[in-house]
Amino acid sequence: MAAQTGSPVDRWLGTGFAFPVGPQPDRPRLQWLSGMELVRQSIEAILDTEPGERVMLPTFGCGLRQYLMAPNTVATRTAMAQEISEALNQWEPRIRVTTVTVTPDDDPSLVWVDISYLRLLDLRPDNLVYPFYLR
Repeated sequence: MAAQTGSPVDRWLGTGFAFPVGPQPDRPRLQWLSGMELVRQSIEAILDTEPGERVMLPTFGCGLRQYLMAPNTVATRTAMAQEISEALNQWEPRIRVTTVTVTPDDDPSLVWVDISYLRLLDLRPDNLVYPFYLR
């Protein structure tokens, strides 16, 4: 693993491979992330992973694929927000989710997932906006 450099906050949040794993474009080394970028990547990995996909962690993930082909209704968006909030609280220990809002786009097949959270180390607020296509 790469040497831990940077601020104490970045060291606490960790360092890891950037996904997809592969060499950097400008040199033949694996790309690394640290700090909040690593946390954001982790959040996206949780959202992109379906429970059962990871053999060694069968309950890891969020399960958003169950909403594919679902109607873009308040009930669907509310259920998605609840599912996302529960998954992030379970699988990302470096943050505390404050709000998850799922809003429709003008395109009925698209919803915007807005996740607001606090970094637990210093209670710094941050957010991530994630597009999800229902169709």
